[in-house]
Amino acid sequence: MTVAARTLTCVDTTLQDPLVGQVLDGRYRVDARIAVGGMATVYRALDTRLDRVLALKVMHPTLAADGSFVERFIREAKSVARLAHPNVVQVFDQGTDGSYVYLAMEYIAGCTLRDVLRDRGALQPRAALDILEPVLAALGAAHRAGFVHRDMKPENVLIGDDGRVKVADFGLVRAVDTVTNTTGAVLGTVSYLAPEQIEHGTADTRVDVYACGVVLYEMLTGDKPHSGDSPAQVLYQHLHADVPPPSAAVPGLPYALDELVSTATARNPEMRPHDAAALLGQVLEARAGLTAEQLDAVPPGALTLGHDNAEDRTSVIPRSLSVPRLLPVNEDDEGAALNRTSRFEQTSRFASGPAAPSRGATRPRRTMLAVVAAIVLVLGLGAGVWYINSGQFTKVPPILAKTQAEAKDRLTQAGLDVGQIKHQYSDTVKRGTVISTDPEIGARIRDNDSVTLTISDGPETVKVPDLKGLALFKAKEVLKGDGLAAGMVTRKFSEDVTKGFVISSDPEAGTKRHAGSAIALVVSKGSPVEVPEVTGASVEDATAELEDSGLKVKISSERVNSEFDKGQIAEQSPAAGREAASGDTVTLTISKGPELVEVPDVMGDSVDDARKALEDAGFKVNEDRGLLGIFGDHVKSQSVDGGETAPKGSTITIEIR
Repeated sequence: MTVAARTLTCVDTTLQDPLVGQVLDGRYRVDARIAVGGMATVYRALDTRLDRVLALKVMHPTLAADGSFVERFIREAKSVARLAHPNVVQVFDQGTDGSYVYLAMEYIAGCTLRDVLRDRGALQPRAALDILEPVLAALGAAHRAGFVHRDMKPENVLIGDDGRVKVADFGLVRAVDTVTNTTGAVLGTVSYLAPEQIEHGTADTRVDVYACGVVLYEMLTGDKPHSGDSPAQVLYQHLHADVPPPSAAVPGLPYALDELVSTATARNPEMRPHDAAALLGQVLEARAGLTAEQLDAVPPGALTLGHDNAEDRTSVIPRSLSVPRLLPVNEDDEGAALNRTSRFEQTSRFASGPAAPSRGATRPRRTMLAVVAAIVLVLGLGAGVWYINSGQFTKVPPILAKTQAEAKDRLTQAGLDVGQIKHQYSDTVKRGTVISTDPEIGARIRDNDSVTLTISDGPETVKVPDLKGLALFKAKEVLKGDGLAAGMVTRKFSEDVTKGFVISSDPEAGTKRHAGSAIALVVSKGSPVEVPEVTGASVEDATAELEDSGLKVKISSERVNSEFDKGQIAEQSPAAGREAASGDTVTLTISKGPELVEVPDVMGDSVDDARKALEDAGFKVNEDRGLLGIFGDHVKSQSVDGGETAPKGSTITIEIR
């Protein structure tokens, strides 16, 4: 589906469209039909209110009754409206008019990348990268905003007459963190679907990365990496074959381009760049390492436009590209089944059977009966050889994620029997559906042979065992043996449970949890012990008292000044009165003795000045007023004369007169 305007006169069938000439929602005058897709039709229209040309994307009325399609239409409008990016086709409005559901979008006069590839075949590396980079910039903005496009293909890359590149058709957009799993069907375009979209119906930012890798391959070679006579055959190749390096089709292409395609189209999504912005970084890095000669090399598959002007033929981004034909709007282009956004069953047959022999187009003359007889004989022998080598064989159909009954029906239709039924727990495959087959999907097998099915029993659930009273190491062993894991361990005091043994678990015993779940444990620290006060005591006395309380002692290498005499305990950690477990360690710091400080001379000073001077020097102050100093306010004498030293923190007595 495209909203690009073709620079040709529309075909006559446009005039037969019932919407052409009408005004939707009292505002949008439909002037011409641009293109038709599997889900919607795009028209060139005029916004009569703002007097501007725009593209009107109208859902097919037959689909407008389907709530999921309407929801996706509305989701596209809301999602793209949030993407203020120069390389994303802007959505102006969304609404309904009777049975018509529409989006009003930015109109791009120009062509699509599909038109460029159709008319020019393979592109120069420079042109391919010049187109890919803005596409990745647009998708990168979408990914960082939390959206996945899910339907990247050349039809959705618009190239304006002014050379601007824009990404269109966010109709399949989903939130990045949404688990996308469409029951029974997958939405997308088969040539660009990532393996996880086909096999599991899931999509995150890496499916857009995969599609961009396929588009890059197609731009460099002029062909898609996987081909087939049916969509099913293409799907099968996506699942079971790597995208080949483009240099295999275009000898001489730099290794850096092979590496870009290989990385972007890795079948394992974990091996791809995590989003389009990350891939853009790799593209820019690869481009920086290419020479001008490598970038401008014309591939063998490049087509001319009917003239020899090399500059026009190899322009980086086509400007005012002459499109030789407009696709008839009421019929499919060649290969449309592979290029059109489609809704198809996940269990479509991914590999077709052998093709029937084609018959000659010319008919021999009746008089040449002998020749006819010879041909019939050869055909008969050929059919026999074909049956011996291939005719008696078939392939195991794709039945993954199907119920047992559905799988049996598919196998029966393929001429196969259901053999042994096995069961296996699975955290990812729905209970009651097929996890795997033996032989595997797509394997060659004789007609009427049997296929062993492995059916999912869903996530394995395990009852949390009773761990109370077990030593921690033993509790961990029990959890592991039951298919669970020990989680966070919290320690608490307990009067009843011995230190190092389990008090309880979270969740509690008997609760069902998935296999592999982590179980939090609460472990006893034993009965609490109140830490005794040992500051001021000798090392020997402090150690004896702490050990008698069931605690261990550690002497700190640090020594500090304190009010206590040298060699006594100055500090302890934990402090006195705190709770500790039996066997816990108390760290003791030994005193270097008091720090000696010069005593200020405060004789004759006012009481307030004397107190401040002494306290600022680190002393405590005691006022002695006696009987006669009750009303006095000056210092008559001090217990330590000014200029002498005294332990910091000791008390200086001042007599008041």
